[in-house]
Amino acid sequence: VSTQSTGSSGINAEYGAKCEQRTPAGTEIYRYGSIAVYEIDAVEHKVYCQNLCLLAKLFLDHKTLYFDIEPFIMYVLCEVDKEGSHLVGYFSKERHSPDFHNVACILTLPPFQRKGYGKFLIQFSYELSKRDGQVGTPEKPLSDLGKLSYRSYWSWVLLDLLRDLHGTVSIKELSNMTSITEDYNYGTDRII
Repeated sequence: VSTQSTGSSGINAEYGAKCEQRTPAGTEIYRYGSIAVYEIDAVEHKVYCQNLCLLAKLFLDHKTLYFDIEPFIMYVLCEVDKEGSHLVGYFSKERHSPDFHNVACILTLPPFQRKGYGKFLIQFSYELSKRDGQVGTPEKPLSDLGKLSYRSYWSWVLLDLLRDLHGTVSIKELSNMTSITEDYNYGTDRII
């Protein structure tokens, strides 16, 4: 590929014409309309997952881990069209978290923020926890935007659930119904 005559846009066009990969590595595990989620095992797709972590480091000040990624599974959210799958965001989680973390790192790329994708990724992480019969919580510390997003999600889930309940319910029962841990570090006690 000659960079002298084509420039960077020409290089991108040439690469796009030659590259047959139109989806992320891994397995598509969810599809609804033009939204897809791919599960990517960091052991099988180490370089791809390291590159995801390096991408996240561009947007997350506290992101430090990007080489020792084998203990993690990545869940990549994409918008899908006739051209292929386009990265919107992702979250990673440890395969076996002794602290019940269902998210190690979460990122929605800036062009896709404020469109509900962050809430979708958070909800998807809790649906995986429900599937596994566990409660979960994100790894801390959370960024300021992360705290805001999780508080919003927790409020939404708990208020929606409480609206339909009659009688009393314990914190433990709410935790079991939602897979949200009984963790008050980020203000869920103010919701109840």
